[in-house]
Amino acid sequence: MEQMGIFGIAGGFMAALGVVLAGVLAFANRRLLVQEDPRIDAVEDLLPKSNCGACGLAGCRNFAEKVVAGDIVPARCTVSSAEQVGSIAKLLGVGAGEVEKRVARLACAGGKHVAHMRAHYAGLETCRAATVVSGGGKECAWGCLGLGDCVAVCKHGAITLDLHGLPLVDPDKCTACNDCVEVCPKGLFSVEPEDRRLWIACRNRAEGDVAEASCEVACTACGRCVADAPDGLITLKNNLVEIDYAGNDQAERRFTDRCPTGAIVWFDDRGRTLRGHAAKKILRHDALPVRL
Repeated sequence: MEQMGIFGIAGGFMAALGVVLAGVLAFANRRLLVQEDPRIDAVEDLLPKSNCGACGLAGCRNFAEKVVAGDIVPARCTVSSAEQVGSIAKLLGVGAGEVEKRVARLACAGGKHVAHMRAHYAGLETCRAATVVSGGGKECAWGCLGLGDCVAVCKHGAITLDLHGLPLVDPDKCTACNDCVEVCPKGLFSVEPEDRRLWIACRNRAEGDVAEASCEVACTACGRCVADAPDGLITLKNNLVEIDYAGNDQAERRFTDRCPTGAIVWFDDRGRTLRGHAAKKILRHDALPVRL
C-alpha cells in the first residue's frame, strides 16, 4: 500500500507538471507568435515555383519574403514573365525594378567538325552517361560532348544543338535559371552578365600544341591577347587565358584580333559569337574522323 501511495503521488506530480508546462507553452505561443505577412503567400503563388536560384536566393519562398520586405525588386526573378513581375509589383504597390540581364554561356567551341574523337561512344545518349565511360570519347577531356543534356533540361527552349553538336544559347529566351550549369558534367556552362562580351570559349588546359592537336579552336596560351589587353585584364594560368571581369569596362573586341585559333571571342548585340581576324577560317562541315 505504501508503494502504491508513492506511485500515486509521483503520478499526480507529473500530471500537475504537465499541466503547468502546457500552460507556459500556450502563454509563450500567444506572446511570441510572429504574424506572417499574408502577401508572402500571395507573391509565392505568382512565382513560377521552379526554386532555381537564379535570383540568388534559396528558393521562391525566400524570394517572396525578401520582395515583400522590400529588400529586393520583383524583377529580380528573371524566370518570371513580364506579366508575372508586373502582377507582383501591382500587388505590393511598388515598381517592378530593373536587374542586369544575365545569360548562360558555354566555354567550348569544339564542335564535331573541329574537335577530334578518340573513340566511338555507344550507350545511353546523355552527356552524364558518356562521361562515366572514359570521359565520353572526346580527345579534349574538357570539351563538350554534344549529347544535349542542357537542351533537355532547359524548360524555356533557350538551348539548341547546332549542326556540329554544339549547344547554342538564345539570349532572348535564356532566363539565367542555372539548370544547364547544374546538368553539364564537364562544368562548361556558367551564368554571366550579358555585358561580359569578351569570352574564352575553351577550357582545355593542355599545352599549346597538344591542345590544338585535339581541337582546332582550342586556346594555345600563345599570349597575344594578353599582350594586346590592358595589364591584368587577361592573364595566363595553367595553359589557359583568363579574363578578370573587374575590368570589364576595358574589354574591347580588338583583343580577339590576333588569336590564331579563335578561342577568345566577342559577343555582339544579338548574342552572336565573333572571332578575331587572325583566326583561321573553318570551311569543313563534316565531322572529323575518329582517331582509333
